[in-house]
Amino acid sequence: QVQLVESGGGLVQAGDSLSLSCAVSGRTFSTFTMAWFRRTPGEERKFIAAISWGSGNTHYADSVKGRFTISRDNAKNTVYLQMNRLKPEDTDVYYCFAGFDFGANTYYSGTYDYWGQGTQVTVSS
Repeated sequence: QVQLVESGGGLVQAGDSLSLSCAVSGRTFSTFTMAWFRRTPGEERKFIAAISWGSGNTHYADSVKGRFTISRDNAKNTVYLQMNRLKPEDTDVYYCFAGFDFGANTYYSGTYDYWGQGTQVTVSS
């Protein structure tokens, strides 16, 4: 059984940084494409970033390019999201996703097979 557990969320002020982590268990982590999405209750999940399993290629949403960085440590079965220069509009619940595709469908949460419970990120102005 694959499990994803996010951590690192919290309350920060605008301009601050946060680092999210997602620990994966139950299957060989290195074969997964990993991604981060965000979701406000009642709305669709929004793509933030993804990283491929092999080459470590990355995709980012335009809204976070230059501020957020996705990375992975296959030895620790963990994917990270470093978030810098946070804005109040970044406030949301952030979810980690795992799947097997890295291409045009990377931006859609339905592409992925597993996800975590989410971690709250709140940015005050």
